[in-house]
Amino acid sequence: MSAARKVTRRPGAEGGTADVFPELVAHVRKNRTRLREEWAHRITEADMLTVMTEEEIATETTSIYDNYVNVLETGDVEAMEAYARNLSERIIPRGVETDEVIGIVLLLRDVLLRSLLEQSQCRLDLLSRMLDAFEPAARRITVTVAAGFVHERERIIRQQQDAIRELSTPVLPVREGLLILPIVGVIDPQRARQLTQQLLRGIRANRAKVVVIDITGVPSINSTVANHLVLTVEAARLLGAAAIVTGLSPEIAQTLVTIGVDLSKMNTVCDLREGIEEADRTLGFRVTRMDDSIDQEKGR
Repeated sequence: MSAARKVTRRPGAEGGTADVFPELVAHVRKNRTRLREEWAHRITEADMLTVMTEEEIATETTSIYDNYVNVLETGDVEAMEAYARNLSERIIPRGVETDEVIGIVLLLRDVLLRSLLEQSQCRLDLLSRMLDAFEPAARRITVTVAAGFVHERERIIRQQQDAIRELSTPVLPVREGLLILPIVGVIDPQRARQLTQQLLRGIRANRAKVVVIDITGVPSINSTVANHLVLTVEAARLLGAAAIVTGLSPEIAQTLVTIGVDLSKMNTVCDLREGIEEADRTLGFRVTRMDDSIDQEKGR
């Protein structure tokens, strides 16, 4: 039995339009330099891709043009998808927006469409079939490029959100065996899970014996987050670290009592200062004033 062969249908190659693709592709290939330069000129006139140099625009428009023609010729958008992802990785960080990229692809469609009209204006039947073939292909290419950029932008946004969450929940080693986790802002379930993961990694990495979780900067918590906080304290205990929770506001304290959170498993103190003092006592440290130490040295 012969191996199955994958057949790729050209976008728009239904009915009587497939036979015009060779002529259409031959035309855009033959006029590649002129059409590419016209397209780049229109991009500059429209004030698009202003963060890129002329040389960069020339390079990218050449690559996009060649990928565009390849899709017209083969119907295979995989190469265009890969190129769109690669391009978006390079230019989105420079401030190029997705609508701007879609705009330049639509400009290329317009340039090619005008050229086809000029080429076939005396052959109305051929022009009609070329347009019927070209338009679906052009739409598919535009959608492919747009999807690639949207996917990349969403990935960047997710990375930025993760980075912001990490910065907003830093695990700070204070001294040997002691970590502080100051939390500021609203805690949602996702952030609660993240701060638990960061704290547990910090305990393991620093071999911490005591952690102080300060929630002075947290305006409110719901029952889900409150229970997650209890689980965080318990998870820290399982890793060998005692947890001290500081900075409970009257509102949060009332919420914890109202929703029935088991506070017997939580060591709570008034503020961060008392929390550090409690942690020092747990670790066996004794803090003395500098002048007291000097007086003791002089008395020897």
